[in-house]
Amino acid sequence: MSHQAHQSHQTQEPETPHLDFQGTTPYEDYVKADVLTHLQHTLSDDPGEMVFLVTTQVMELWFTVIVHEWETAARALRGDRVPVAIDALKRSVRELHALNESWRPLAHLTPAQFNSYRSALGEGSGFQSAMYRRLEFLLGEKSASMLVPHRGAPRAHAELEKALHEPSLYDEVLRLLARRGHAVPDAVLRRDVSLRYEPSDEVEAVWAALYSGDPADELARLGEVLTDVAELVWRWRNDHLVATRRAMGAKPGTGGSAGVAWLEKRAQKSVFPELWTARSHV
Repeated sequence: MSHQAHQSHQTQEPETPHLDFQGTTPYEDYVKADVLTHLQHTLSDDPGEMVFLVTTQVMELWFTVIVHEWETAARALRGDRVPVAIDALKRSVRELHALNESWRPLAHLTPAQFNSYRSALGEGSGFQSAMYRRLEFLLGEKSASMLVPHRGAPRAHAELEKALHEPSLYDEVLRLLARRGHAVPDAVLRRDVSLRYEPSDEVEAVWAALYSGDPADELARLGEVLTDVAELVWRWRNDHLVATRRAMGAKPGTGGSAGVAWLEKRAQKSVFPELWTARSHV
């Protein structure tokens, strides 16, 4: 290229992006941004309600992604594809960080600010979230009674009923450990998976043995990423508790729950309990 042509090339305007489409843009076709940004219908005149509504909707989207990751991990574990499961769980760790950050816009609500639009919620409450319930079921927090609020929503009810009767993510982990020769008791392997998981001394001993061995072993690494997940779920529950306590004190919850007292009880529960108690025996 000659010097003059090179200078001419440098001074040309950048190429204009394609702007003319027959219908909606390819971005809109993929992201459905127009749908997402028109789902906000506030029910009060308070300008603060908008951030409450959008933040709640964002949390629902994060629940959806995390459920997808944990279901991906559970399928991989059934197929003995531990690296695939670990990758999915690591992605969910980053997503849990983002989910937990979603509390930030609501973390400093005063009672007066929350009361200005609380009546718009009616009997609505976060514990009625079907996607959050699927998330809890995957953690082993099973309860058939939690399907009751969703009887009027056939798709959500069917998805929850299916999840209730499927092994949780942790059930799949324990079955994998048993296939690898670890002494997971039959009572745990054959338990009714529609019931809440209860800790086992024998399972604790399995994790203690794994943690006493090679830290590079893929099962030990699986245990560590599960612990990362468990820690972030615990932080989610505690952030929920603190935000609620700050916004409404000890008043009953909007959905008829005990409010802060109910959240305190939830925050005390360990996720994947033997992964925590085994550390005392290493």
